[in-house]
Amino acid sequence: MQKFFSNRRLVMVVIILVICFGLMAGSVSLRNRRSTPPLIQQFGNDIVGFADGIVAVPANAVSDGMSSVGQLFNTYSENRALKQQVTDLAQTKVRDQTLAHENKQLKQELKLNKSLTDYNTVTASVYMRTPSAWQKQLVINKGESNGIKKNMPVMSGSGLIGRIAEVNKTNSKVELLSNTNDAANRFAITLDASGKAVNGIITGYDAASGELIMGQVTSKAKIKAGTKVSTSGMGGVTPKGLYVGKVSRVGKDDYGLAQKIYIRPAANFNDINIVTVAEPA
Repeated sequence: MQKFFSNRRLVMVVIILVICFGLMAGSVSLRNRRSTPPLIQQFGNDIVGFADGIVAVPANAVSDGMSSVGQLFNTYSENRALKQQVTDLAQTKVRDQTLAHENKQLKQELKLNKSLTDYNTVTASVYMRTPSAWQKQLVINKGESNGIKKNMPVMSGSGLIGRIAEVNKTNSKVELLSNTNDAANRFAITLDASGKAVNGIITGYDAASGELIMGQVTSKAKIKAGTKVSTSGMGGVTPKGLYVGKVSRVGKDDYGLAQKIYIRPAANFNDINIVTVAEPA
């Protein structure tokens, strides 16, 4: 009985295979003779196309998403590279401006040194300048080992800015003309008013206008704006004839009796980087 059922299953398999091959052959033959596929084949094709569309939509979305993410990362990398280039360019610009400014100051200092034919000169850089003592003093990087001595005049740009107040082995402290401290040693200065010498001392500094103030004026002579002012040499501390600046305006002292002369200094006290220390030859 078992053998009979086994043979029966084999016969059924054979019959199914024959029917399938027959349908396939018929379908191929019918397809070759008709311009359109049969209804069953159309239905099958539609099902396959629909399924393919369902799969393709999320697949395309994922592909587009990955492409967008890739583009985003590329954009981020390019943006970061561009920012770095901008930073590098800004740093280069600042460095070039600084070098150009230093070069200009060095040229001015070289020109100043050539004009000081009666002096031995030492060129130095500003080593330190604190905000709390900005208008009083600064420290330069030359000292006793470079021949610097106390009370030597210090020049910058086109004129006098101060004198050496303290000397160390490798650096020195400079007392500025703009030092208004009562304990500071006042600078004696002079100017020419119609052939007559007018003497006085630097008694103050107007930080707002950047002007030196000449007080204790010894004459009531009429003084014109633009008159040159230089050191008088009185007191024996600072040599005579060092250029300080030009008269910018003339006023009266607090009592309205003596003249108060405002001087535009030859050097910019807010921008001192290179100095020349001078000593009479």
